[in-house]
Amino acid sequence: MILAGDIGGTNARLALYEVQAGKLEQVTETVFPSRQHSGLDEIVAKFADQLATQGKPMPEAACFGIAGPVVNGRSETSNLPWVVESTQLAAVLGLPKVQLINDLEAIARAVPILRPSDVNTINTGEAVPRGAIAVVAPGTGLGESFLTWDGSRYLAHSSEGGHSDFAPTDERQIRLLEYLLKKFDHVSFEHVCSGIGIPLIYEYLRDVERIPESPEVAQLIAAAPDPSFVIINHGLGSQELRTLSTETIDLFVSILASEAANLALKVLATGGVYLAGGVVVHTLDALRKPGFMQSFKRKGRFAELMARIPIHAVVSQAALAGAAAYGLENSTQHFESQVITQLHV
Repeated sequence: MILAGDIGGTNARLALYEVQAGKLEQVTETVFPSRQHSGLDEIVAKFADQLATQGKPMPEAACFGIAGPVVNGRSETSNLPWVVESTQLAAVLGLPKVQLINDLEAIARAVPILRPSDVNTINTGEAVPRGAIAVVAPGTGLGESFLTWDGSRYLAHSSEGGHSDFAPTDERQIRLLEYLLKKFDHVSFEHVCSGIGIPLIYEYLRDVERIPESPEVAQLIAAAPDPSFVIINHGLGSQELRTLSTETIDLFVSILASEAANLALKVLATGGVYLAGGVVVHTLDALRKPGFMQSFKRKGRFAELMARIPIHAVVSQAALAGAAAYGLENSTQHFESQVITQLHV
């Protein structure tokens, strides 16, 4: 029994997996609102109590994908006031050790075992066998990772590329950067390409470009725990009806495409680019429109190369599957490299 976790700034998803005939099958899953808890140890203790109450077996290994850098079994989460310690979690679960990995590494580990139903293809492209793969995931924050082929399998690599400097690509984005530099000492791609970033783009377009704001939408945003999804839901209407929310989503999509292309160039992701995270799932209709690929290919003399890179949107809980696979790999001396992970949307 493997306990896997996908720990983000909005939600902490915990799931129990059972190993059956070399396959990981999900037994149960619970979603906890992250900010309603003082730390991951509190959430893990609640989950363990649920298992005991339901008469389910306790995990024999555990791995958690954390939205933040992990160093020596410790993580200071990027968008939560938490410090996560593997030793503390192991004590809560009564295990000799618990694995912590970056949440994007967890997603990357799931990429080689994704099923066709787990992805929605944005650009078919021409995948190069065993070519590097890039992963970009806008959720509450912006995560990035990549995979390389080591001669026998893909290896996932952690990254905090989402915190690199925002590089505007046109005059509107330059003005957006100038606006954000008055608010922040350092403006990263996360500030403009995530659940954190969408409201900031919205505010710029409202306050600087003076695009009219609907009073109804303003009220919904003021009352929402996460205003980004209000903006997304309102912005995905008819393109003929241009609204502040529509302009916000279009600008977000352009920035996401540009940064996904940046990562693809840096790791030469001829094996493909995978977009993941809750914001991707909710903006899928916008990502399918021509604007995304237009921005993705805008790399000068490399435009033709960019057009050949496959791009897929992950529509399943890949981080849980990747964490479970890592937990299994590090809990046994004989890991089944062909594990087929049961994923769920």
